[in-house]
Amino acid sequence: MHQQNNPLLCDPETGICEIPGSAATSGTTGTVSTVEKPVKLTYFTDPICSSCWGIEPQLRKLKLEYGDSIEIDYRMGGLLPDWSYNSGGISKPSDVAHHWDEVSIYYGMPIDGDVWLEDPLPSSYPPSIAFKAAQMQDHAKAVAFLRVIREMVFLQKKNITPWENLGLAAQRVGLDTTQLKKDYEGNAQILFEEDLKLARQWGVRGFPTMFFTDATAQRQVVYGSKPYGAYQDAILQLSPGLTPRPYSKEWSALFGTYPSLTAKEFSELSQTARPVAEKLLEELTNAGELKKLATKNGSLWTLKER
Repeated sequence: MHQQNNPLLCDPETGICEIPGSAATSGTTGTVSTVEKPVKLTYFTDPICSSCWGIEPQLRKLKLEYGDSIEIDYRMGGLLPDWSYNSGGISKPSDVAHHWDEVSIYYGMPIDGDVWLEDPLPSSYPPSIAFKAAQMQDHAKAVAFLRVIREMVFLQKKNITPWENLGLAAQRVGLDTTQLKKDYEGNAQILFEEDLKLARQWGVRGFPTMFFTDATAQRQVVYGSKPYGAYQDAILQLSPGLTPRPYSKEWSALFGTYPSLTAKEFSELSQTARPVAEKLLEELTNAGELKKLATKNGSLWTLKER
């Protein structure tokens, strides 16, 4: 697949959902805010960025191994303002459907492109603003909220722009939905604009883009979807003394940390081959330990409620 000049046509080979006409991200140093932990990771992303969904296994492993040493600052990038453009062969939502199915196969992460045929999104701005509203309440719950709305759009084929669906996601992660709606209609919009401004200032041209920064403002940039080692190397370039934190590879411990896992994620985190990981997930499903959500391009497993 070749890179197209359209933000919704994410190039799997480079792992980038690129903004048309934007300047390249370059350089390894820059002036940024100071950090309390040894390394700060500023992550520019978008709720409907398929390449960002593709790096969830690597990001989740990074949190397990270096969560004590890195502070992660999620920033929204504004992938799809609206449909008032025509570039890269994309002029309407239905044009995205087949591309998402292809990206799903490439990353080994379940994505059902039929959402663009059945209930297409007019913009990625509403869920982005809702995430900023969630951050105003609780950062951990905001990250969980982002995960839930991504599962909604990538696996459940749900349009995540209506408030009804955003509110359901907020309830699932324990956010105050009344306050969330108030912030969503108020200050969260200002925070979202600040994220867009920061992305322009830092030369972000696509997603995912990750800026790793130490307390002296030295910076490493990882642009696009990369193997786990690329993110780990960025941390060690800034703080060579950091060592990965041991964590349990047992299925119960992993699901205790992350309530939902795809086969690719479980394989990455448990450090088992993909076929072995899938076999264990199926066995646990048959034993009544896990619940499986199957889609045409893969599945998601969650702990079964008792």
